[in-house]
Amino acid sequence: MDSNSRRLSLLIGEQIANSPLRGRASVHATENAEVSCISFHDYMAMCLYDEKEGYYRSGKIRVGKKGDFYTSSAIGSIMGEKLASCAAALAESRKGSAIRIAEWGAGTGLLSQQMITAWSAAGHSWLSQAQHYIVDSNPVHLEEAQSRLEQALADLDNAAAPRPQLQFTTPEEAKKVWKDTNNCDGGASPRAETTYSIIIANELLDAFPVHRVVRKEGRLWELGVAMKDHADEDAFRYVYTALTDERIAEVLRRDEIDLLEGQITEVNLAAERWITELSKMVQHGALLLVDYGHEAQEITASHRMQGTLLCYKDHVAHDRPFSSPGEQDITSHVNFTACRHAADQAGWQVQYYDTQKQFLLDQGLLQDLVAHDGTNPFSEAARRNRSIRQLLLSDNMSESFKVMVLVKGE
Repeated sequence: MDSNSRRLSLLIGEQIANSPLRGRASVHATENAEVSCISFHDYMAMCLYDEKEGYYRSGKIRVGKKGDFYTSSAIGSIMGEKLASCAAALAESRKGSAIRIAEWGAGTGLLSQQMITAWSAAGHSWLSQAQHYIVDSNPVHLEEAQSRLEQALADLDNAAAPRPQLQFTTPEEAKKVWKDTNNCDGGASPRAETTYSIIIANELLDAFPVHRVVRKEGRLWELGVAMKDHADEDAFRYVYTALTDERIAEVLRRDEIDLLEGQITEVNLAAERWITELSKMVQHGALLLVDYGHEAQEITASHRMQGTLLCYKDHVAHDRPFSSPGEQDITSHVNFTACRHAADQAGWQVQYYDTQKQFLLDQGLLQDLVAHDGTNPFSEAARRNRSIRQLLLSDNMSESFKVMVLVKGE
């Protein structure tokens, strides 16, 4: 455990010591005493988003070769181009409106670079008046994104090619911009009425803190996090506690989830809140969600007895969330049934929903295959064809990823 993990472990330990929540190592009250604990949601939130030591706030680059995981934007420029095509169709349908685009959870800006390059090459007239926000909570990511995108704009072949106005900001500041524009306290402003917002979130919802719940002896319990009696490499352990939020049980009922005895699942209330919050910020616009996940019945199928929680460190996946707090990514599969219900409740309409593979096909991916003589495997055509094959065929990941397009004010 490095120094960052030790500091964060101490902070988490203080939270546990001061928490009123109580949990037990077993669901049988007679077999063990209650101990102080926090919910797994709060543990995960500290690991990922603590202001100083959290994984996404500590300042290191977390994505790509230098980080712990890759996103689909690292497989050539295909995904960025197809998301750009989808967003452009939305923007073109709103002629006369000012276009405001945001990539939420943009990392180092690679996907935004790919999309802006595609829009510019297509010569979209709306682009030169558009604002493009790069939104991320990691200051080093924002710095890297700014360097990448400013250089990308400078490198555009045609100096007269349209390009957007760039803004680099944190989620908190971005929300203020949207709320100020929409004048949330007094209704939509005239400016908001003529602004069309397109928000793109690629592999964002899977990193929101989740509640972990389990059925034991016919009852729902939440997994809490307590200190180990005898700390070894990991300082924390799971305990059973009562549900910390009444909406957990409501979501399970709403999504018709009935856990098997001993089965664990994750409930992502934060993702539902985010979808709702963005609906309040957007009068007219679209929300493009790309993430790995499934419908509720698949998320909780009988072969998923331990839930879908995974951790990533140095590009290796494992299921030990108490290892190296603050120095590894923690994720869970997105419940798209829950996303759809939250969107409907918040006033969004589902315009599109399918696998990433089908989305790419619907956006004309097969037409992008390029004929080449095969003599140079490192040629641009060969590399592009390999990217297309990898996105469509590699480990069925393109089936596990889903694309959901939500619209509002149409």
